[in-house]
Amino acid sequence: MKTLQKLAVLTGLLSLLSAIPMMAQIPQRVTFETSFAFYAGNVRMPAGSYTVTQPDSMDNLLVIESSDGSHSAFLECEAITPQEPSRKDPSRRTEVTFKKYGTTEFLNRVSVQGEDIQFKVSPTKAERNAAKAAAAEEHSLVAKNGN
Repeated sequence: MKTLQKLAVLTGLLSLLSAIPMMAQIPQRVTFETSFAFYAGNVRMPAGSYTVTQPDSMDNLLVIESSDGSHSAFLECEAITPQEPSRKDPSRRTEVTFKKYGTTEFLNRVSVQGEDIQFKVSPTKAERNAAKAAAAEEHSLVAKNGN
């Protein structure tokens, strides 16, 4: 009987733990447009329209792809809780944030309106080196989430 109780508790815990990553996912996709080139991971993306998706809610991985399909990259990311007010704040919106070091832009974060988390892109070696050479200027672009 005790074995059955232990098995029931273990199954319950596994169910709970498997549901947690699902809370940290981008709903469908986020689209945005830039007037400047930027780095997404180690890939230089030209100015243009882009879509960000999360292929598997269990992974800390995002995919960014240009609207014409000519440029794409897989990005390691981390789901973080923003330091800003909660999602009930009506001014919070879907946006993509960049860090600029000198003249070089790096994709930094994706925020989705109505979500309690943001996806912070893991900095590459190139970005860490740029951070040593210049102070970062952070700026955001309004994005759209949906199908």
